Amino acid sequence: MKATPLSIEGAWLFEPTTFADHRGSFTAPFQGPAFRDALGFDLTVAQTNQSVSARGVVRGVHYADVPPGQAKYLYVAAGAVRDVVVDLRVGSPTFGRVEAVDLDAASMRAVYLSEGLGHAFQALADTTVVGYLCSTSYTPAAEHGISPLDPALALPWAEGVEPVLSDKDRAAPPLDEALAAGALPTWESCRARLAELRG
Repeated sequence: MKATPLSIEGAWLFEPTTFADHRGSFTAPFQGPAFRDALGFDLTVAQTNQSVSARGVVRGVHYADVPPGQAKYLYVAAGAVRDVVVDLRVGSPTFGRVEAVDLDAASMRAVYLSEGLGHAFQALADTTVVGYLCSTSYTPAAEHGISPLDPALALPWAEGVEPVLSDKDRAAPPLDEALAAGALPTWESCRARLAELRG
């Protein structure tokens, strides 16, 4: 498995090998040893999630309070997505930076996001299935969102595909409002969390 850091520290792209023959194919989208070699610690999985989305559906931008935060490892089991990472860590050298990666079931590429990073995706095909490995369980009071349509972020959603949002995501504040309200995680708290994970 190939592991490549993205331009936002704490975000990684993982590319597994797919083995195909006359029966079909086999892929291991998450591999513990490859993850540990890249990140320097093991991924603790407290919860797994799966979403099924119609074409155009946007989920996010979501993030959790740090500590403890919620790291995510995501891959597409069916269909395709435009996956987006947003650096929401106040004080980070790349605060506000956005990076997008296209993921699909054919390649089984995966994205890892460390605690404090914002995450969103747009489904590019009907019945798109996304699997999530989450480092902590869902805690409603600690979960927050940023508007995926914030013009200041200008997230790179697919051209010609109308974004379909939940009421909650549509009502989420833009980045500048969340920053002014003190609702974003800090670079210091996220670095402390990483040091804790690495022992």
